[in-house]
Amino acid sequence: MQVDKPLIVQNLLGFEKNFANKRVLVTGHTGFTGGWLCLWLSTLGAEVYGLSLKPITTPNLHDVLDVSSFTNSFIGNINNLDDVQKAFEVAKPEVVFHLAAQPLVKQAYDDPLESFMTNVMGTANVLEAARSNLETKAVVCITTDKVYKDQNWAWGYREIDELGGKDPYSASKSAAEMVANAYQTTLSERGNNVAIATARGGNIIGGGDWSNDRIVPDFVRAHTDNLPLVLRNPNAVRPWQYVISLCHGYLVLADALLNEGQKFAEAFNFGPAEDDVKTVGELVETLSEHWQGIKLDFEEGSFQETHFLSVNSAKSNSVLGWQPPINFEDTVCMTANWYKTFSQEPNTIKDVSLQQINDYREALL
Repeated sequence: MQVDKPLIVQNLLGFEKNFANKRVLVTGHTGFTGGWLCLWLSTLGAEVYGLSLKPITTPNLHDVLDVSSFTNSFIGNINNLDDVQKAFEVAKPEVVFHLAAQPLVKQAYDDPLESFMTNVMGTANVLEAARSNLETKAVVCITTDKVYKDQNWAWGYREIDELGGKDPYSASKSAAEMVANAYQTTLSERGNNVAIATARGGNIIGGGDWSNDRIVPDFVRAHTDNLPLVLRNPNAVRPWQYVISLCHGYLVLADALLNEGQKFAEAFNFGPAEDDVKTVGELVETLSEHWQGIKLDFEEGSFQETHFLSVNSAKSNSVLGWQPPINFEDTVCMTANWYKTFSQEPNTIKDVSLQQINDYREALL
């Protein structure tokens, strides 16, 4: 496949150097986080491949950024082992970022079997292909902060805390962690000895998400359609995390796996600083400071949600040296500015996205 890479950045940061000229497979590349990760990888000189279903929303980040122009794209289903194996056969990836998933809590209630199939068996298919591919050295398997058993704690969950999940989404992602652990500890050595780590991120926000039943896309739609924003649970506390900060964490973890292999084949939390854990209401209020004009309605939620949720990222901070330079206020400002720019000057949004990645990189210096 012939692709046109964005301008490759000069003076790569330490963790970025491992990806220059590497063959990298991103599952879920047509999704929100996957699109941002593919864009960043392409600027590092990586040969990026993607495996995913077609985008499910209109608009969507994949089309807005024209991800297929700089990514070798396979449209397929991770629930189909043949699709996965074919993508691996062509891509021959040295590194895999597994992001493909059913990511929505409400949709998991509506169709639990889809969530269990995709998040559990889809993960098994990807890891089975990874351990069978001689070129593959490292896999970062992205799950979620919701893999932890709800203990109603007022502090962040650590990687050693108990996993669990009462709702279909959390249960399916906890099960995906168990699948990854089985491949980490017993199956990898019976294959190519690929190093597999899991990454547990917070509630991701940033430009380019148009999913249903997520607070930032709902805020954007309310602006676009001039309708009130309906809040189910404004006092719920969440670890809001900038999408580029999560991509940074995934890259740092993959770099560690490439350098030292099984030493880092563990679970890692990637969440915001304690001061940046905010309520839904605080997020909406801060968004409104940067993009005014939203009216609010309140209604009772139709499904159970955890009131307080946060993860402790001390392990990633100390072991991987991952320390995002972007705080909550900066994250919300950059998110609001991305959507405002898209609404006013959509033809400039790819350049704006590249600039936001570069601004983040410069903040790391």
